[in-house]
Amino acid sequence: MQKLFKLILSYFIALLLVVGVCEAADPRQEERQAMVRSIVKDVNETSRYIGTDELNPRVMEVIGRVPRHEFVPVEERFAAYENIPLPIGHGQTISQPYIVALMTDLLKLKPDSRVLEIGTGSGYQAAILAELCEQVFTIEIIEPLGEEAAERLQRLGYDQVQLRIGDGYYGWKEESPFDVIVVTAAASHVPPPLIQQLKPGGRMVIPVGSRFMVQQLLLVEKNDQGEVTTRQILPVRFVPLTGTH
Repeated sequence: MQKLFKLILSYFIALLLVVGVCEAADPRQEERQAMVRSIVKDVNETSRYIGTDELNPRVMEVIGRVPRHEFVPVEERFAAYENIPLPIGHGQTISQPYIVALMTDLLKLKPDSRVLEIGTGSGYQAAILAELCEQVFTIEIIEPLGEEAAERLQRLGYDQVQLRIGDGYYGWKEESPFDVIVVTAAASHVPPPLIQQLKPGGRMVIPVGSRFMVQQLLLVEKNDQGEVTTRQILPVRFVPLTGTH
């Protein structure tokens, strides 16, 4: 009986040590899981707009794993796992996690997808994309943000992300065509260069509208014959796409 008691005691001590190590290695895991639960709630509440009450489990698993606090300024890290957008400097924001999850889900990514992102920001969306596919190309027009994002993505091990500084309106012609394109700032219209650089059978997710009017998140699809259709998903609010256009 004494041996059994010692065995059980040893088991519980070992379990506590494992839990302690896990918490020390990832102290914000519970916050991320709370964020995921908040996203699930938003998905349910907007299901009539987005046409589903459940996002791809792969997308949700990645959202629950990528350290969002690494992609926000130090002074904003206390709120990193709130389901809200946060400022990242230069008049830009990191998008609400629900919107990041929804836009990623709408892309229907495959492991071999070639992805173009317009508006790198702090690099969070690029990191989510890189967890789901092998090739991510991302463009940021604000040089300091782009440089910081490049350093951050490299430090966190996202070597498959290629970043350049430039005007995303014109895409990245040298690396086109792309299976999917995601735009993380609101444009007044869908940029023709991005449509041209989208593969037949490809998908683009982009917010369209002005800063002071209702913006709509659009799903743009190009069929195998090159015909383009658009579908409104839901109203959103993004910072405007900037550039010489």
